[in-house]
Amino acid sequence: VSRIVAPGAIHLTHYLSLSEQLNIASKCLELGSQPAGFYTPIVRGGHPMSVRMLCLGRHWNARTYSYEDCRSDIDALAVQALPDDLAAIAAGIAIDTGFAVTPDLCIVNWYTESSRMGLHQDKDESDSSLAEGLPVISVSIGDTALFLFGGLRRRDPIEKIHLESGDAF
Repeated sequence: VSRIVAPGAIHLTHYLSLSEQLNIASKCLELGSQPAGFYTPIVRGGHPMSVRMLCLGRHWNARTYSYEDCRSDIDALAVQALPDDLAAIAAGIAIDTGFAVTPDLCIVNWYTESSRMGLHQDKDESDSSLAEGLPVISVSIGDTALFLFGGLRRRDPIEKIHLESGDAF
């Protein structure tokens, strides 16, 4: 079932089967245990984020808010490649929502019970990605979480969306 939240923002409920979710989780745990695996990002102010992160294809540097080929802010290790099967899942979600994209990076956020992600905008993508209108694709696996979707300004209304395991956005 899909629901348009705003132009270009589509919530796909129960998109992935349990088997697909288990395969993705297994793959991410395997990749996360490798060199350049899961780590705790440290943001500009020097504070650690509450999530553990795994970057594939390109690394998101939490200090510079930019993408790079190695983890210069953590340990200088080269970023692991984005596996074809994970890229194919994202490409399929894009097609099913009317977009066309060839994914080149993936950020896996591992949340614990106490983890939080503050209200933010995914605006660190390249100018060409933004100009092309390429989507940011999200898959939720695990516990249900509250996702806040707002506009471009902090004063814009916020919609509270419960993302369940297997949902895509």
